[in-house]
Amino acid sequence: MPPTSPTPVNRDEAPPRAAVRESVRESVRAPLRERGDACPGALRLHTADDGRLARLRLPAGLLTARQAEVLADAAERLGDGHLDLTSRGNVQLRGLGRSCGAELAGLLHEAGLLPSESHERVRNIVASPLAGLDELPSADVQLWAGELDGLLCASPRAAALSGRFLFALDDGRGDVAGLGADVTLLAREDGSVVVRIGANGSGLRVTPEDAPRAALLAGETFLTVAEASGSGAWRVRELPAEYGRELEAAVRAGLTDAGIGTEYVAEAAGPGSGADPGPGPVPGADPGPGPGRGPGPGSRPEQELPIPSPGLPSPVLPGAVPSPVLASPGLPSPVPPGPVPGLVPSPDGTTALSVHARLGRLTVAQWRLLAAAANGPLRVTPWRGVIVPGVAPAAAGATLDRLRTAGLITGPGSPWHGVGACTGRPGCAKALADVRSDAAAAVSRGSGGLPVHWSGCARRCGHPQGGRWVDVVATGEGRYDISVQGEAPDTTPNATTTGPELADAVAAARTTPLTSSTR
Repeated sequence: MPPTSPTPVNRDEAPPRAAVRESVRESVRAPLRERGDACPGALRLHTADDGRLARLRLPAGLLTARQAEVLADAAERLGDGHLDLTSRGNVQLRGLGRSCGAELAGLLHEAGLLPSESHERVRNIVASPLAGLDELPSADVQLWAGELDGLLCASPRAAALSGRFLFALDDGRGDVAGLGADVTLLAREDGSVVVRIGANGSGLRVTPEDAPRAALLAGETFLTVAEASGSGAWRVRELPAEYGRELEAAVRAGLTDAGIGTEYVAEAAGPGSGADPGPGPVPGADPGPGPGRGPGPGSRPEQELPIPSPGLPSPVLPGAVPSPVLASPGLPSPVPPGPVPGLVPSPDGTTALSVHARLGRLTVAQWRLLAAAANGPLRVTPWRGVIVPGVAPAAAGATLDRLRTAGLITGPGSPWHGVGACTGRPGCAKALADVRSDAAAAVSRGSGGLPVHWSGCARRCGHPQGGRWVDVVATGEGRYDISVQGEAPDTTPNATTTGPELADAVAAARTTPLTSSTR
């Protein structure tokens, strides 16, 4: 029997909604947007310059071997022969024909990848990819993800969530907690879970058994608050300030009414509260579309990326090393937290392989190699990588080497590690440059240091989350603006570069010392 929503059947009279309508004063304001969310899905395809685009939500990034083969077949027969990995651990197919929508939907249905057509775009759930696969103690976020997904699909109310609304389930290491989700479940060392709403440093402590229901109710309560605001907000951070302040109180009231016990937590930092402050917003970000805010009223074919909450400690379990550390003092922080490419010893005596895709794109042949190597479901990560579980330790090294030979990123020393790009020309009509070709040409001139993201226009689709990163934005006529973004002040002056100097300028920005002398 499918799980049921924790909120009352008569949702118009649900206590959270009634409480919000009574407690939030009415005001007249221009809506943030007046049109619906046109975010692509597996059924709602986006028309791009290189054909149609389908985005398939994969809660917690999980794919069985059979499901992986179905996607490979779809990419090969219906698309351009590639699979794109998104910043939410989802998969995109590009180059689809205009008449293939029904066939694609049939394939996905048969593989169990479309449990609810009305909810297919709201199943945005990221979870710590290495939970249970490495030596760190962890909560069972994969179990939470499955339960939350079932609750979402069983809730008629949840179908109204935007295709950009994000749930993050963090096992305590602080990886996906830094992705700026709208609702975050953060495991704590004492076995409890903190429900965090948007960028709030505070949260509500619940039991692990209640956590998935609490996350769903928080999402449903957001819808009530957003409707009351008249703003048309798709994300928590888009709510007008006074409504945003009311949201956590409304969520707590709703949890209580649903029989879920809560305890207020003033600062929802996980284990390792002495960690360095977490990532913050892009300095000087414009209120419109761009790296520091959500999208404007128009549709974005690329994956929207949220900004992590400013000034929050990064919850890291004891002994956790979220990313490789640069040996040279004064150099910028390396690639943000997430599974580092390489071998991951697992508690069951097997080895997991962590690999990344160059510029987030895999050929069908590469994808099939990954699926063939796994002994268990693949885990697609929000860092455009894949975790391959269950490899015999004696075979792990040779398997990783085969993947490297096939063109995958298998170690942090790869010059491709930390290099990202949007689709660019010729696939995107808004792009001002073939950024993927330019990024590939620049890789040979230097590597390491800060992550770098190449964008074909000022929307910066797919830019990194957490920490500092080099922002390379096409401005037309072969020119790019280069700057450093992130939670710390930009120590590199903006530069506009073209031609042979471009690669050197990007390499220099990635390794600029963290001093103010270069301002």
